[in-house]
Amino acid sequence: MTATQPATLAPDGASVLRAAGLRVTESRLAVLTALAALPHSGADAVYARVRESLPNTSRQAVYNVLGDLARTGIVRRIEPAGQPGLFELRVGDNHHHVICTNCGVVADVDCAVGHAPCLTPSADGGFAIVEAEVTYWGLCGDCQADPGEQVSSNLISTKEK
Repeated sequence: MTATQPATLAPDGASVLRAAGLRVTESRLAVLTALAALPHSGADAVYARVRESLPNTSRQAVYNVLGDLARTGIVRRIEPAGQPGLFELRVGDNHHHVICTNCGVVADVDCAVGHAPCLTPSADGGFAIVEAEVTYWGLCGDCQADPGEQVSSNLISTKEK
């Protein structure tokens, strides 16, 4: 799965890693480069991309790097309902996502109105809410243009849960 918007990455991945307290390694730099090219990608897609430049890398090494990068806030992991986790470099801005129910393409959606967290719940349960995570589901432009594609009510009802 790929995104329609470009990812943001500091020009110097090594500086980003050091600022987060991580050692600079070939694997970490390769994963950052892969995510810059393939935003909203799953670990397997990142692994395939990393293997192009580091053929001896292991799947586990890429999973470990993604975990380190997510833990330190360099990347964001999103988990759309019914899909494997996806990773992106766009962090810290409370943006949301729209996902095609047909082809699975993911795109970023900026916060529509107001201040973060963009949505005000009817009741907060005593929580001090600081962020909202919203996923919109629908048909992307390419799938809408295909007259054979229709929104499946079964797929949408599964995603809403």
